[in-house]
Amino acid sequence: MKKKRNGYLLAGLIITGLMLLLTVIGIFWTPYSPTAMKYGRFQPPTLQHLFGTDNFGRDIFSRVMKGSGTTLAIALSTVSIGAVIGTIVGAVTGYFGGLVDDVLMRLNDALTAFPSFLLALLVVSLVGPGKKYSVILALGLVFIPSFARVMRTEFATLRNRNYITRARLMGASAFRILFIHLLPNTLRVLLPAFTIGFNNAVLAEASMSFLGIGVTPPDASLGYMLSEAQAMLKAGPWYAICTGCTIVLLIFGVGLIGEGLQSANREVS
Repeated sequence: MKKKRNGYLLAGLIITGLMLLLTVIGIFWTPYSPTAMKYGRFQPPTLQHLFGTDNFGRDIFSRVMKGSGTTLAIALSTVSIGAVIGTIVGAVTGYFGGLVDDVLMRLNDALTAFPSFLLALLVVSLVGPGKKYSVILALGLVFIPSFARVMRTEFATLRNRNYITRARLMGASAFRILFIHLLPNTLRVLLPAFTIGFNNAVLAEASMSFLGIGVTPPDASLGYMLSEAQAMLKAGPWYAICTGCTIVLLIFGVGLIGEGLQSANREVS
């Protein structure tokens, strides 16, 4: 069982590492210009064009490399916002409790009760659709409640441990206790939650771009490309297949990392 659990983490790191490498390379270099319309319409995958070309004669593999960067940047930024703010809220409410806990958790429950996708649509409509920062802000707000609830439970569980009691008796400040003593011990919960949130962010960004309210040209994202591919399933099915498989591989790799981390936590506990 130990080898199997470690295998999840290793496989996830390999898949995700390859996807990240492809994305980083795409920032600086692509086989062809992602916007050049000169390679022939609906060319099937070949050694020259690994993913074929689209209806404008653009190289799909080059566009996937660029689009992956946009999708990854949005997903990482989104989950980071949710994780940072959610962790702060969870730390304060879980450690202090009382009125602070009641007020912040009621606000958290209100955000949770509101349909997350509708909340994202509302924020995007207010900030302005088609912009990366509006998608990041909208999805970042959506992810705060889930992180806040998970981290509140963890901080509340750890606050009465003996080493925390000793730190209080020695005169350690609340800030030091929260972020020096407690926070490192919550990483076993935070890191798997981050991987789950990342996958949800990739799917959310893809869904919003697919519906035309996320990233729009000249920026390219995997979700927007999948939306484009829908109109040409008969003429060039490889566009949808290759783009969709890229999204699936990214989610699958990060999901394996999360499963490996959770398995390791269960083994330790």
